[in-house]
Amino acid sequence: IIYFIFEQILDKIKNNCTFVQMVNFNFEREKAIAALTYICNQLGGEWDKYSLLKILYFSEKVHLAKYGRPITGDRIVAYKYGPVPHCSYQIINDRTEVYFSQEEGNIIKALRPLELDYLSETDKECLDISISENKTLDFGRLKDKSHDAAYNKAYEQGEHTEISYLDIAECGGANPDMLEYIKYTSEISNSILHDSSHR
Repeated sequence: IIYFIFEQILDKIKNNCTFVQMVNFNFEREKAIAALTYICNQLGGEWDKYSLLKILYFSEKVHLAKYGRPITGDRIVAYKYGPVPHCSYQIINDRTEVYFSQEEGNIIKALRPLELDYLSETDKECLDISISENKTLDFGRLKDKSHDAAYNKAYEQGEHTEISYLDIAECGGANPDMLEYIKYTSEISNSILHDSSHR
């Protein structure tokens, strides 16, 4: 049944829809806070900032390629040392926030209880995959791993260039049909934002 629905969606995309080149999603702030808190909690309540953000990035990459949407909808930006979920980075750096504290040595500590209602089962699945695969990697190995084709393509245009979700998904193993589905889910996400802003 799911496969049949997916095929119908793809037919609609191919026959009826035209999309702009840049695929964007709405940033869900509460989900980002929940995802960052989830990662910290799974790793003892606190974690290195660089590794924390890279684990979140790889979670987004896995979820995007596997399920056709990111977890948080954050803008992924090409910084010097790799891709960074930009709004999530701002949240943990903002000292007026009450969700995280920055301890000595760039250690980020979660301050609030985890609100799991914001995370779906597939969100948690992909967060767990990324935590398992990346928690033991040091700075150099995380940097090397994150400097993939999607990152390099954006960084060639200049530091702080936004990385295409389609490029991220393709690097994550998404096939052409999934890339078309991502365009479709992006369109829905932006339509919801447009509708809500005019109410």
